[in-house]
Amino acid sequence: MSFSSDVKDELSTQISSVRHCQIAELAAIISLCGTVMINMDDRFSLKIHTENIGVARKCFTLVKKTFNIKAEISIRQNLYFKKNRVYQIRITNHEDTKRILQATKLLNEDIEIEENLSLVNNIVVQNTCCKRAFIRGAFLASGSLSDPEKFYHFEIVCPTIEKAKQLQEIINSFDLDAKVTSRKRHFIVYLKEADGIVDMLNVMEAHVALMNLENVRILKDMRNTVNRKVNCETANINKTVSAAVKQMDDINYIINTVGLDSLSEALQEMANVRLQYPEAPLKELGTHLNPQVGKSGVNHRLRKLSNIAEDLRNRKEEKL
Repeated sequence: MSFSSDVKDELSTQISSVRHCQIAELAAIISLCGTVMINMDDRFSLKIHTENIGVARKCFTLVKKTFNIKAEISIRQNLYFKKNRVYQIRITNHEDTKRILQATKLLNEDIEIEENLSLVNNIVVQNTCCKRAFIRGAFLASGSLSDPEKFYHFEIVCPTIEKAKQLQEIINSFDLDAKVTSRKRHFIVYLKEADGIVDMLNVMEAHVALMNLENVRILKDMRNTVNRKVNCETANINKTVSAAVKQMDDINYIINTVGLDSLSEALQEMANVRLQYPEAPLKELGTHLNPQVGKSGVNHRLRKLSNIAEDLRNRKEEKL
């Protein structure tokens, strides 16, 4: 089961104790995955469809609990994806449908299908708790959340730009920074930052999912920290080994051309210690000298040896 499904399963079991929040959540669900049908006699019926059984169960419960209406529920196989089932919740009675649509502000004063997208005038999303419920319903209807082990991405798909702007404004009223983009013929309200998605789960009151995501973030941060340290140490080791190989090549070149006897005693000792301890770091090399020398002193002597070897090479090239 995906992380997104886990979040929806958690949210589908939460039923608000107050009616206005139940209406707000149902309004979002109907708006994003509901279809209002009108027959030749101008009689309304309502169909809500979803591929998530938890969402279907919640819609059925909200309709019953909020309006005392018993909806019909049916299951059919998705023709395009054989493994997916589509759950349909239907309200066929005209008066029942009209009552739901009026309460969710999906009917205007002339009893025509028209959604009130104003945050100022739409009483469905006036209270903070109702805004939370509305976002929760929108996510249940057409939202998704990526696996945080891979990357962070939260989105809700909307059919129109006006709906996307409304949802964006509701989300951003919680000090979030949701963005809107288009994809094919739909409009996407999305969040990409991990902190924003954590806050979004908190807004929707998906506290179990929030804790699971935080655990993933902690583990990822630990892994990243360890990887950075390993990479840093590996780079330092490679750098040390490469430097040691170059130093030994320089010393051997001096031996094969003019010999170590041509060097001062300090440089002779340094050359012999480096050849004796080819893998030792500079600090350790200094402890083998008599008297002992610090890291900077060792580095200074090795640099002198390198310069001598370079001068010898240049002289050989000039003779050629």
